Amino acid sequence: MILCFDIGGSRIKAAMAVGGIVQPLGYAPTPQDDFAAFLRVLMGFAEGHQPWGVAIAIAGVIDPATGALRVANIPGADGKCLAAEVTAALGLPCVVVNDADAFVLAEIKAGAAVGHRNVFGVILGTGVGGGLVVDGKLVTGPGGFAGEWGHGPVVDRSLAPHFPCGCGQVGCLDTVGGARGIERLHLHLHGQTVLSDSLLRDWRDGGQAASQTVDLWAEVMAPPLAMILNTVGASIVPVGGGLANVPELIARLDSAVRRLILRTGDQPLIIPAKSGVEPGLIGAAAAGEAAFG
Repeated sequence: MILCFDIGGSRIKAAMAVGGIVQPLGYAPTPQDDFAAFLRVLMGFAEGHQPWGVAIAIAGVIDPATGALRVANIPGADGKCLAAEVTAALGLPCVVVNDADAFVLAEIKAGAAVGHRNVFGVILGTGVGGGLVVDGKLVTGPGGFAGEWGHGPVVDRSLAPHFPCGCGQVGCLDTVGGARGIERLHLHLHGQTVLSDSLLRDWRDGGQAASQTVDLWAEVMAPPLAMILNTVGASIVPVGGGLANVPELIARLDSAVRRLILRTGDQPLIIPAKSGVEPGLIGAAAAGEAAFG
C-alpha cells in the first residue's frame, strides 16, 4: 500500500494505492504558511492505515540533487526537503514529484500514453508546463526542470510581442500558450479583453476574430513544440489543463505540429489526456510504485 497525496495551493487530496488501484481518502485545506500544520495534515491521513511508503505530487519543482522544494503557492514548504521531512514525521520512505511529472506518469499508467515508452506530457492550463518520460523513465534533469517547455525567450517576435513572464524572462511560451496567454493574444490582435472560455466558444462557432487569435496561437506554439518532439522522440503527447477540454483546439495544435516535425504519419500525435479527474494521485501512485518496487 502506498499513501498518495496530490498537493495544491488550496487543498491536499489523499488516496491509498493498493495493487495499482487508487482509492481516495478525501481532502483537506492546504496550510500554506505553517509547515508543521502541513505535516500534521499528512500524518492525519496516515492514521488507521499501514502504508509502506508515501508518494506526493505537488505544484512545485524538486531539485533531484538536494531534494529541496521550490513552491510559490505554499510558502511554508518552500525550500524544504519535503521527502526527508515526511520520512522523519511519518517514519516511512517518501518520493516527491512535481504535478506535471505526475500528470505524464498518470497518462502512461492509465491514460492516452499506455504502452508508449517516450512521452512528452503537456499542460495547457493557466500557463504552460510539461513532463518528460524517455524509455519508460521519468526525466527530471538538473534542478528538476526537465519538461518545463513554457519558459525561455522563444516566442517569434515577428508573430507576437515578447510579454514579461513570471520566471523573470520575456517572450516565454508560458505568456501566450495557456488560457491567460490566448486571452493576451486576443487583446493584442483585437483590443478586446475576452475570457478564454468565451473566446474558444466563439471560435468553434466560426467567429472571425476568435479564429484569427487561434490561428496565431497555433502558429506561435507549434514550432517550439515540433522542435522538442524531434529532439526527444515522443510517440504521443497527452495534453492536460483547462485548454485540453476543447478537443478541437488540441486537434488544431496537432495539425500544426505534425506539418513541422520530421516524423510523418496520419495518426494524431497531440491528443487530450485520458487519465481522468485525479492524475495527480494516479501519477503519485505510479512514482511510488517505481520508487518502492
